[in-house]
Amino acid sequence: MAATYFTEDHEWIRVEGDTATVGITDYAQQQLGDLVFVELPEVGRNLAKGDAAVVVESVKAASDVYAPCDGEILSVNEALSGAPALVNSAATGDGWLWTMKLADASQLDGLMDAAAYDKHIA
Repeated sequence: MAATYFTEDHEWIRVEGDTATVGITDYAQQQLGDLVFVELPEVGRNLAKGDAAVVVESVKAASDVYAPCDGEILSVNEALSGAPALVNSAATGDGWLWTMKLADASQLDGLMDAAAYDKHIA
């Protein structure tokens, strides 16, 4: 069963076993506006929690997306290269950014659940 967590920087992370899928929240994509470019990381790159992993560029600004946990990138969402607006239309679905193998699942303990994130953005 998958569990979803959220960061204060508006990333979501959906965890199944030791594998996680990462994206930005619907709130974040609304704040950014229409995305026009997504710079994805290299598969195999090792990330430390807080590392800038992805750059999303919108009509308003470019923003970094940070790694919510330590781990190795297993795959990236290649569909975003030709259709960055997928993040706008389905931020927590088809607009995912990368998958990673978690190096330290205990780091999830410091993240928010959906109820806490809703309070965070209220």
